[in-house]
Amino acid sequence: MNQTFSPSGPLRGSAVAPPDKSISHRAALLSAMSRRPVHVSNYLRGEDTLSTLAAVQALGARVRGDGDDYIIEGTGLRDCARAAEIDVGNAGTLMRLLPGWLAGLPGGRWTLDGDDSIRRRPVKRIAEPLRGMGARIDARDGRLPPFTVQGAQLRGIEYELPVASAQVKSCVLLAGLLAEGTTTVIEPVPSRDHTERMLVGAGIEVQRSGSRISVATAEDIFLESIAVPGDPSSAAFHVAAALLVPGSSVTVANMGTNWTRTGFLRIAERMGACFEGELEEPGARLTPNEPVCDLRVDFGELRGTVVEPGEVPLAIDELPLVALLGCFAEGETLVRGAQELRVKESDRIATVVEGLTALGGDIEATEDGFVVRGTGGLRGGRLVAHGDHRLAMLGAVAGLASREGVEVVGMEAAAVSYPRFSADLAQMLVN
Repeated sequence: MNQTFSPSGPLRGSAVAPPDKSISHRAALLSAMSRRPVHVSNYLRGEDTLSTLAAVQALGARVRGDGDDYIIEGTGLRDCARAAEIDVGNAGTLMRLLPGWLAGLPGGRWTLDGDDSIRRRPVKRIAEPLRGMGARIDARDGRLPPFTVQGAQLRGIEYELPVASAQVKSCVLLAGLLAEGTTTVIEPVPSRDHTERMLVGAGIEVQRSGSRISVATAEDIFLESIAVPGDPSSAAFHVAAALLVPGSSVTVANMGTNWTRTGFLRIAERMGACFEGELEEPGARLTPNEPVCDLRVDFGELRGTVVEPGEVPLAIDELPLVALLGCFAEGETLVRGAQELRVKESDRIATVVEGLTALGGDIEATEDGFVVRGTGGLRGGRLVAHGDHRLAMLGAVAGLASREGVEVVGMEAAAVSYPRFSADLAQMLVN
């Protein structure tokens, strides 16, 4: 589906941030491991997160409810179906987290597969630590989906992440619940901590000391309810639109402000953005609660910045928007240490550079990021989404702020994480 986004007048009013995609995935998976029924409210009904609900049902969990409100009756930590074929669709989070649970269930055999995009996304980064714990992972060509997980008795390990990744960290910690002894993950820099918070809420003792996160063997986990906050990664597109379209003033309601998810906002502040709203302080204590706030953002003049490798994990999903802001900013914007972007739904370094160049941007790729030279704006034109939800929404925001508008080819991809994106954006436009 192609959709054209024309240059707009100011954006005004408010939008409720859609349910958080990362937390929705984790809520379904940990609820399926819980020994008692879990009430999950404000669950994201996106294509990726519906794949996760289907996956836990295939493993024996019961899911009741509709809309964004569910009761998930899990199997318990050690009692899920010992064989299943799991279709992860386009959900990279599901593909990387679920094997951590399955790997520690002796006698089980599960095959995970997905769409064409998933089949290009390597699984080596989860396979390596799981094999080190005693699991068997058999992948196509040794590194790609479809792949098979054969459960085994695991042993705890100390694993140092080569690259900061919340998905790999979460996979290893979930396996650690079923392993003998203690399992420790060492991060090079902090990454999002939703799994750790949810485990604390489930009665698991999670030790965090500096860059080290540890869990020990658990017989079961017990959750009662999970309220999913608004997704700051999805809200970031409204934030960017307000920053770029002159005269705009927008409030994003019920947005999660977990400090491991607001890296984009801190980068935008450095570029000159001003926000009103209480964000969680970096390094906040690990608690089961996810903080939220109503965030107000107004149009502002921007200047270029440098995004260093240590900032990348806390803004990984929003780095395409940093490139967009850089097109409108004064001076040069450089992102480095972001090679992780090359193994997302698309190669987001290549597709962002291709897309913004097609719209008149002055941007070039580097091996681990990109450099943008601000030109004061974008001409407009045609942007191909390549099946990537964040690239589709990037094109929409670019269209509103451009001189001639943008036709987004493949706008339906936005439904993966934000089915109401176009409608929510349209309701804030001042005609």
